[in-house]
Amino acid sequence: MPHHRFDAVILGAGAAGLFCAAQAGQRGLKVLLIDHSERVAEKVRISGGGRANFTNRDLDPAAPHKHFISANPHFCRSALARFTPQHFIALLDKHGVPWHEKHKGQLFCDRSAEDLIELLLAECAAATAYGGLVEHWQPCRVQGVRFQAKGTPSADGASAGSYFIDSDRGTIETPSLVIATGALSIPKIGASGFGFDIARQFGLKVTDTRPGLVPLTFDGAAWAPYAQLAGLSLPVLISTGDKKQRMTFHEDLLFTHRGLSGPAVLQISSYWRPGTPIVIDLAPEVDVAAELLAAKARSRKLIVNELAAWLPQRLAEAWVAQDATWQRPVNEASDKALTLLAERLKRWPLTPTGTEGYKKAEVTVGGVDTRELSSQTMEARRQPGLYFIGEVVDVTGWLGGYNFQWAWASAAVCAKALVARHTGTPTTPY
Repeated sequence: MPHHRFDAVILGAGAAGLFCAAQAGQRGLKVLLIDHSERVAEKVRISGGGRANFTNRDLDPAAPHKHFISANPHFCRSALARFTPQHFIALLDKHGVPWHEKHKGQLFCDRSAEDLIELLLAECAAATAYGGLVEHWQPCRVQGVRFQAKGTPSADGASAGSYFIDSDRGTIETPSLVIATGALSIPKIGASGFGFDIARQFGLKVTDTRPGLVPLTFDGAAWAPYAQLAGLSLPVLISTGDKKQRMTFHEDLLFTHRGLSGPAVLQISSYWRPGTPIVIDLAPEVDVAAELLAAKARSRKLIVNELAAWLPQRLAEAWVAQDATWQRPVNEASDKALTLLAERLKRWPLTPTGTEGYKKAEVTVGGVDTRELSSQTMEARRQPGLYFIGEVVDVTGWLGGYNFQWAWASAAVCAKALVARHTGTPTTPY
């Protein structure tokens, strides 16, 4: 089998891997980008409803704990401060990719996520203009990775202090290896724990992982009254049941046949722990108790019709079906019954039985322990020349473009570190 040498090898041609390759190649490095899939950036392609929510204007690098989950949420501060949403927006503008803002700072491509993928590929191709190179091997399977430390005799005469990647296209040698393999979410597009396996191989700790930004499921029998509401959506206030570390989101909720989804549930799912409840306010903008008691004094409508002023009709009907005292005209209901109805609507406690798992999760919460990595370079502290970027790291953003911005930022600072390691010069800020 042939033996190949590159200045840096990147495993994973997703958002982080492509951007890191482009950034390093445009700084003069000869980079090899390997992926086991035939097409690059499958997760980019399906993201944001096919339009790629590529970043978020509201990201505050000085306070990453506001929008990121990690055993050390401040780890990502350095990278996010050095490569900001404005940097990536400027790149889209340079390539003439039209984009728009939806709400809460979320930025999307106007046409398609394919525009973003083409941008990343064009940035990789541009490396040749700067004396660098980005070579793609796809599909290419990696059988294993090994490291030969400095001073270790080499059987094949290769230089010491190198990583050797055994692939179905031959053995590759490099002084710098970047793991951008993503994590466990959405296995049908090729996701796996390969990056975690490499981390463990070299003695790095990996924190416990779980599906994040994922729909929640409920016991079939208990959920039966609500399964008929599948497809119904409404804005809610949703919270974790933990009073000490309560998280709350004001987003849209979507009923499904098996449970709940929509932005509200995806957001809270990253904080939810098995066996704990969530609490939902189905009418966050309404003082339901006051409105119902006021209606009692002036109206003869059925309670369900009063509720339909603030709730979708189908939900109002399913709700009053729970209690016979709510299935009557509002003026005939007792104050106690109306108050209880209001309390249930404003504070609906639910304990999910689980989630839809990695098959439906947009991200993986947890990953390579940030204590093992330099926040300045993304290099493993105890394994020189080994870098981890993007989702494989224990840094998980909220829904809304935050995870893509982490991919761009971690890739950008890693690329600069690769160049500094290759040339022996210190890194500089963007």
